[in-house]
Amino acid sequence: MNPRRKSRPIQIGGVTVGGGAPIVVQSMTKTDTRDIMSTTAQIRELADYGCELVRLAVPDAEAARALKEIKKGAPLPLIADIHFDYRLALEALEAGAAGLRLNPGNISEPEKVSVIARAAGERGVPIRIGVNAGSLPKAQSHHLSPAQRMVQAALEQVRLLESLDFDLIKVSLKAFDVPTTIEAYQDIADKIPYPLHIGITEAGTPRTGIIRSTVGISTLLYLGIGDTIRVSLSAHPREEVIAGYEILKSLNLRQRGPVLVSCPACGRAEVDIIRLAGEVEKELLKVTKPIKVAIMGCVVNGPGEARDADIGIACGKGSAVLFKKGKKIKTIEEKDFIRVLMSEVERL
Repeated sequence: MNPRRKSRPIQIGGVTVGGGAPIVVQSMTKTDTRDIMSTTAQIRELADYGCELVRLAVPDAEAARALKEIKKGAPLPLIADIHFDYRLALEALEAGAAGLRLNPGNISEPEKVSVIARAAGERGVPIRIGVNAGSLPKAQSHHLSPAQRMVQAALEQVRLLESLDFDLIKVSLKAFDVPTTIEAYQDIADKIPYPLHIGITEAGTPRTGIIRSTVGISTLLYLGIGDTIRVSLSAHPREEVIAGYEILKSLNLRQRGPVLVSCPACGRAEVDIIRLAGEVEKELLKVTKPIKVAIMGCVVNGPGEARDADIGIACGKGSAVLFKKGKKIKTIEEKDFIRVLMSEVERL
């Protein structure tokens, strides 16, 4: 794995992004921001799953004003997602937003950006320049590749903010196409000192979206690029947070919650490993300690194949061997698999 790219740290609420701080996992609410109660409840649920920053859509003035009440009950810093109308950014700042996301594809006029930057600077609120391949500025060099156009749009906005003595900047360059996204981030990584938020936009449903996001995000992280991540899915935002941590765990970048090791099942298995692993996975969502749990379908090879697991079971017909660190502890009956396993997890 490449050394992590050095970036200038910024503070979003109480969360440090960049500067060598742990890679931050964030998500976005899927509720109507104007519905204060539902939005606040969803943010609290996201916090329970480990989300550290949350972005909210601000389509109009009513949504911007709602941020003030949402902030009172929200345990996470709020980032206002602003498009088209720069005045919504000003209202969001007045309401207490800890961060702004601006799209240079629809807010790029220097006079409008200047007003936002001045108001954000007075409050110490960072701005994310959020470039999206689907909404690039029209007045661009069309002979450039999509990735090059994304980088061009981001750099123009960066230079504009810098000319206004504003440097609380974070940048993202997202596309649905994974190679385009990777190319764009690689291109800009050594051109600016600011932290990078990475992800694959509009990745799809969990089945395909997690794969697409993992390929893109993991590749960038392996290259040392990325200070904060979001897995964008057509699903409840908690699934985005869970997937985000799984990506970080797979690269040994952060550890939150258990790692589940489970065999794929085959004709040798004498219990329903697929069902059992699924049930254990649901139970483990309640656990935040970074332990490794194994569900194996073979009594003979199971403990050896998962010898570095903290706790696990290797199943046979009607019973299983409970093991810790590859050593057999005791035999348990099939009806007690989950109860005994989770009891041992709780002891850990």
